[in-house]
Amino acid sequence: MTYSVSPVGFVHSCFKEKFAIPRQPQLAPAARGVLELVAPYDQGDAVQGLEQVSHIWLLFVFHKALEDKPRLKVRPPRLGGNKSIGVFATRATHRPNGMGQSVVKLDKVEAGRLFISGIDLLDGTPILDIKPYVPYADIIDSASNSMASAPPVLIPVHWTDSALQQAHSHALRLQEPLVALIDQCLAQDPRPAYQTPTAEREYGAGFWDVDVRWHYPQPGVIRVLEVISKQ
Repeated sequence: MTYSVSPVGFVHSCFKEKFAIPRQPQLAPAARGVLELVAPYDQGDAVQGLEQVSHIWLLFVFHKALEDKPRLKVRPPRLGGNKSIGVFATRATHRPNGMGQSVVKLDKVEAGRLFISGIDLLDGTPILDIKPYVPYADIIDSASNSMASAPPVLIPVHWTDSALQQAHSHALRLQEPLVALIDQCLAQDPRPAYQTPTAEREYGAGFWDVDVRWHYPQPGVIRVLEVISKQ
């Protein structure tokens, strides 16, 4: 038996590429976006009452990671990227139906648009459904997960003077907390865990409409080198 689903909206996100997106929601509070609803859900009736909710669950499609052949095992970053484990024991992007879920902060409600933060969603992500977060039901005090019992250990993020100046300038133009966004995302060390980069190797990722370049001057330390407009 098959089922057909259609998006209720699409996310306009600060993340323009998959690399450096936090691996879980809420890890980067400065990560913001707008969920644009589509007809018929772009009417005020569809979101009436949602202003009483601080957080929402989003069910979405990993639209850039869809595959024809199902995977029974995946290699999640949390385990270093080299150890395989059953797909249903992970939140990996490679899923049987390409579906994911995230709980995000709801900052503002408008007819046809929801302003959200703490997101881990790529720009253009199709949203299949929206559900209110219900604290008494969604918080389970006795819950456990021995594979992911704590958030990732953060590493120090340093800036060159020029990169920090560039970031502040772009933040004013964008009217977004760009410096905090970069700090929060890079502190989680987005590179694959099995890589040991040299100080000369540079990494890059896109946030909003800027490119950020950084390197690892020593193990466990990041230095942001430049923040420039995309060409």
